[in-house]
Amino acid sequence: MRLGYDLWAYPGVLLVVGAAALLLAFAAILIAASFARARAEKRFGDPKLVEKLVTYDATQRRAAKGVLMVLALACALVALARPQYGKGTRLIPATNVDVVLVLDYSKSMYARDVVPSRIARAKAEVAHLIQSVPGVRFAAVAFAGEPVSFPLTSDGGAIAQFFRQMNPNDMPVGGTATAKALERARELLARDPTTKDHVRRIVLVTDGEDLEGDPVSVATKCAQEGTVIDVVQIGGRAPEVIPDVNADGKVIGIRKDDDGKPMTTELSADGEAQLAKVAQTTGGVIVQSEQGTTGIDKITARLSKMMREELSERVETVYDDVFWIPLLIALVLLLNDALLFDTPWRKPWTAGKVVLAVIASLGVLSFIVLLVDLWRSYSKPAPKAPAKKKRKLRNREGARA
Repeated sequence: MRLGYDLWAYPGVLLVVGAAALLLAFAAILIAASFARARAEKRFGDPKLVEKLVTYDATQRRAAKGVLMVLALACALVALARPQYGKGTRLIPATNVDVVLVLDYSKSMYARDVVPSRIARAKAEVAHLIQSVPGVRFAAVAFAGEPVSFPLTSDGGAIAQFFRQMNPNDMPVGGTATAKALERARELLARDPTTKDHVRRIVLVTDGEDLEGDPVSVATKCAQEGTVIDVVQIGGRAPEVIPDVNADGKVIGIRKDDDGKPMTTELSADGEAQLAKVAQTTGGVIVQSEQGTTGIDKITARLSKMMREELSERVETVYDDVFWIPLLIALVLLLNDALLFDTPWRKPWTAGKVVLAVIASLGVLSFIVLLVDLWRSYSKPAPKAPAKKKRKLRNREGARA
């Protein structure tokens, strides 16, 4: 049993206070009227003489009528709160989830502050993420200066293989175009119309700052579409040397600039703020690498918990409105109040009067049931009209002679 309205939260609590005040005020008026009648009788004359003039003492009957009125008002107020009773259960299917993995493949990902390297560790943890959340559809975006993508699929192994077979040396354009990569992720979600009914997330794994585009503006568009972006920030402000890796994946030295100085990678304060803003705009989280891991495992744990607790299949209780029960009780109490006179019936109850009372009670009950049926029929959503088939117009050129 529950109430259709939350009466313990604002503004429902105001209705509770108002209803209680109305009930107490009504009871106080009835009690005050009873005392006023008693004082009027005392002013009228000697109570013993007045008692001889009265044919019947209606004090108890008036008290009973007052109690009936107060109880009827209380039942009416309970009916207004829409009491509901659980009549059964229904199965709520699991919510579908679509995740786009956006992985940075710039050459700075060859840095060795994460063993064996940032890119190797990231690919391994991404593969573990895919295996840890079965039933999720994945898409992939690998980016440096330009993004390369793989569309949404239920085959997580294909996504893992897509990342596994690529290396930063394979990217055609260098750089860190985060905005372009996020825009490509938006396009992958938009291509599939079924994603509108799914939970959509983008996991961005990067170690650099986008100096060309504006990833925050892309994140704003994602937020408007209901897509959440979680950011994994690899590396920080401490400079890390970038190894020089050949086509076979072997380190042959340290990358150097045109002046012969070793090239390093670090994330500026503006870069950290940019990534944090991307996650904050969409309601996502930002995770920083620590203790030799990229931080993707934290996103994995977060997605697993969400799939297990929030989006999994569950059983829900179905409630039916039973407001008509306290309303019926209120009407019965009012009917008894109307039939209870200040003085008893002078003539005894006959069979005709009993039949008339039963018919009146059944009529009131039938009227309430009719109102409940009408309310239920109007509260149900109207069925959608079938789409009209478009008629094809035939070309009738030459039909007229």
